[in-house]
Order: sequence, then structure tokens, then C-alpha cells
Amino acid sequence: MRYLTSSFILMSVFCWFKTKAEFFTSIGQMTDLIFTEKDLVNSLKEYIKAEESKMSKIKRWAEKLEALTSTSTSDPEGYLGHPVNAYKLVKRMNTDWQELERIVLQDPADGFINNLTVQKQYFPSEEDEAGAAKALMRLQDTYKLDPDSISKGKLPGVKHSAFLTAEDCFDMGKIAYNDGDYYHTVLWMQQALKQIDEGEDTDISKSEVLDYLSYSVFQLGDLFRAIELTRRLIALDPTHERAGGNLHYFEALLEKEQREGKVNKTAFEEPKTVSGIYERPPDYLPEREVYEALCRGEGVKMTNRRQKRLHCRYQDGNRNPRLLLAPIKEEDEWDSPHIVRHYDVLSHEEIETIKELAKPKLARATVRDPKTGVLTVAHYRVSKSAWLEEEDSAVIVRVNQRIEDITGLTAKTAELLQIANYGVGGQYEPHFDFSRRPFDSNLRTDGNRVATYLAYMSDVPAGGATVFPDFGAAIWPKKGTAVFWYNLFRSGEGDYRTRHAACPVLVGSKWVANKWFHERGQEFIRPCGLTEVD
Repeated sequence: MRYLTSSFILMSVFCWFKTKAEFFTSIGQMTDLIFTEKDLVNSLKEYIKAEESKMSKIKRWAEKLEALTSTSTSDPEGYLGHPVNAYKLVKRMNTDWQELERIVLQDPADGFINNLTVQKQYFPSEEDEAGAAKALMRLQDTYKLDPDSISKGKLPGVKHSAFLTAEDCFDMGKIAYNDGDYYHTVLWMQQALKQIDEGEDTDISKSEVLDYLSYSVFQLGDLFRAIELTRRLIALDPTHERAGGNLHYFEALLEKEQREGKVNKTAFEEPKTVSGIYERPPDYLPEREVYEALCRGEGVKMTNRRQKRLHCRYQDGNRNPRLLLAPIKEEDEWDSPHIVRHYDVLSHEEIETIKELAKPKLARATVRDPKTGVLTVAHYRVSKSAWLEEEDSAVIVRVNQRIEDITGLTAKTAELLQIANYGVGGQYEPHFDFSRRPFDSNLRTDGNRVATYLAYMSDVPAGGATVFPDFGAAIWPKKGTAVFWYNLFRSGEGDYRTRHAACPVLVGSKWVANKWFHERGQEFIRPCGLTEVD
């Protein structure tokens, strides 16, 4: 029995061959997994149907023979005295039982297993699972979501319900633990314990959760609570191999420090907590708090005075012939540095065409290592991108020309149109679009990235804003619109105020198109000013 046509298998293999691994970095490509799972469910149902049919045949055979042998064994000679019975007994033993053997040995699982084996080699990896788990933790931190809200699927703008089981929460905690992230380990182990205490049916035991939880709170410096949790663990499982040793160590450490009278922050200065939650440890990003606050829509420095300086207008690209009859609607998003938004720059049909062109080319987005200059993937940029050439479609030709007309800049030295799709919790932490490496070889020919044109190809129900931590601006995605700003002053010096970030996508799928213009060819279009910061 076949559960998947050869053509579908080949098509699936071909699609996945190019997109293997790192599914979590692109929602657009993760949609393929939905249809894969649906196909496997159908295949599983066919297998179950085949098994039920097989068992039904065997059951009918057994019932028939049970009635027959009940009669024959009561009077064997009399039964065989009838020649037809004698013939049928020989026939059954010679032929029918062999047929039954064939039915019993038949394995309806073969088709399902073959299908699963083919599909399995293109399944998400452990890296994907860890990446998706860390993405949930990133959303948890950025948008100040408690584990209980995430576990119950209580997120803004969601259309579909979802929840995490105690086992899911436990696995989230283990991923954090294996990464040395004890802060999130504690949060998710506590949530797993809470759901178990509330009576959720699960294969995860309290002792397993307490094992991770007790050691993690110790690592966070809460020795008293580590002792309390370890004692609770031993009460549940007196034979636990590590708990006894841990408790002895914790108690000895506490006794030693008390005896020596040391000012021990582990024991006497308990870690700071807010509503019982440990304080989140600092990390490498200096503007973390400002950045995440802007992502939540907090701390935006849009004053009434600044608002009065912002206007909207029709823009014809300095009387560009292609825009005279259909000027672009332009709105100021910020005054200094000047950021504008353009409306209706991409139609729905153009967006869908661009997305279809990009999907087969999507690959994990990279960043340039500031020390080596080599392109590499980074945890602070979670998306997949593709570069589209004008040879790919007339739509790309039309869109490139439109961007050139609107900005008034020449695209001769511009980069190809980059399409990006953000995955689970997809983000790009604060960064500059212009290069701060004057010795980059490409800067010698085309110059630095003078301007950025960022087009939004999807609405995002929650999260996904473009924020500028330096001056406190937040720009929210609107499908079909685009924002534009200059990365360099007229002097060619970098405008460090333009350090910006793509906030994690909380709900939805974010698609954007980027066009980066370079300095060469813009000399007479945007000439130098009189000062360094003009």
C-alpha cells in the first residue's frame, strides 16, 4: 500500500533539500512543515485503517474456527464421519491456515514507515527545537510575558489557540539549563512544577523538575531556597543519587560561611526578585532596556513639539515623469534624523510574487564579523533572506525603478533587492546599516551605504517594530508601506543616531524588502554640505 505518491515525495525532497535546518528562522518556510505533518497524519490514519482491517479479518477467522472446533472436538470421529468435514479439515490445514499465516505476517506499517523515513531526514533538528525555545524566551523577556501567559497561549492578536504542557515547560527549562541560562531554567521549571501541582496529567515527575530547579536557584545565588527545594526533592525521592550530595554540600557551605562570619552574598544577600521572580542578569547589549521598552511601545520620545514638526504630503520625486500623475503619499515619521514613510509602494499582487520568488532562495541571514569581516550567522539576527535580481521577474524591475524614482537616488551602485522573512521570535538587534570598517574592499568601489529603503510586505499583529534606541523612535509595520532614511551625513560620515533594530515578532509572520543605496553616483544628487554633520 502506498501512502504518498512518488511525485509528492520528490517535490518535497527537492524543496527541503535547499531549506534543511534552521526552520525556526523563517515562518515562511516553516509553513512547509504544516503540510508535511498533515500528510503524515493522513498516512498514519491509512496505516491504522489497514491494521484494523487486518485485525478484523483475523478476528472473524478466529470466531468461525472457535465455533467449528467446539463442535468437532465434542465428537471427533462422528464429525469426521461426514466426508465433507474430513475434506474441509484437510483443506483448512493445508491451505487456509497458510493463508492466515500470510495475513498475520503482513505488516501494514511498511508504507507508513517508508513515508516517515523519507520525510524524517528533512525534519527540524535539535538546533531548530533549541532555537524555537530560545525564541519563546526572547519574546518572554522583550515583551515582559510571564511563563503562565505563554503556557496558556495568552498573547495579543492571536487567531489560533495554543498551550504548553508541563512536559513542554520542562523541556524549555532543560534547553535553558543546557545553555547555562539558569534564569530561564528557573522560570520554566517553576511553571512545569506549577502545572503538575495543579493536577495536570504528565509523565514528568516532580522530583525531575525539582532536581533542575534546586541546582539552578543555587547557581543564581539563592542558597536558602536551594536547600529548601533539595529537601523537598529528598522527601519525594529519598534514593535520588544527586540530591543527598547536593544537600550536604549546600548545608556545609552555609554552615562554613556562617561560622567564618563572612559577608556572603550567596546566603545573606539574597538575589533581587520582583514579585518572586529573580532579576534578569545583564547581558552584552548596553541599550537592552531602552531597545526592549521601545519594542513594547514604551519610552517613545514623540513629544507634542516634535509632532507639530511632522507633516504629510504628496511626493512626485522632484517632478519625476513616472510620479507626476500618481505621486506617492509621504508622511514624516521623525524629524531628526529625517525618517519618512511612503504609502502604497507595493501592491498585494507584487508582494505575493516577490515572496514566491524569494522562498526557494531563502537562507539564514548573516552579519559581518566586526573583527574579521567574514559573513557569519549570529544569534542576534534571526531571519532568512534572499537576494532578487531583475532577471528574476519584471516585477523586480518595476519595484527597483519605483524605489529609485521615489528616493531620487541612482540605483546603479545599489545592492540587489533583499527579501527577509523573520522566524519564531525573529529579530535583528541594534545595528548600523553603514559599515564602520573603512578598509572593506567593496567601499573602495561603491562607497558606503548612504541610505536605507525598508518596505513592509506584511502586517504584524504583535511585535516586529523597527526601533531607533538612540532617539527613541518606534515604527510599526504596515503592509505595502516603506520607510526611508539616510545612514550617512552629506560629508560621508556615519550618522550614529541611525542605529536601529527589528524587534522580535511576537505574533504573525514579518516579511520585508530592503534596498541599500551606496555613495557612488549620488555626488550630484546629494552633494556634500558645508560641515561634517550637514
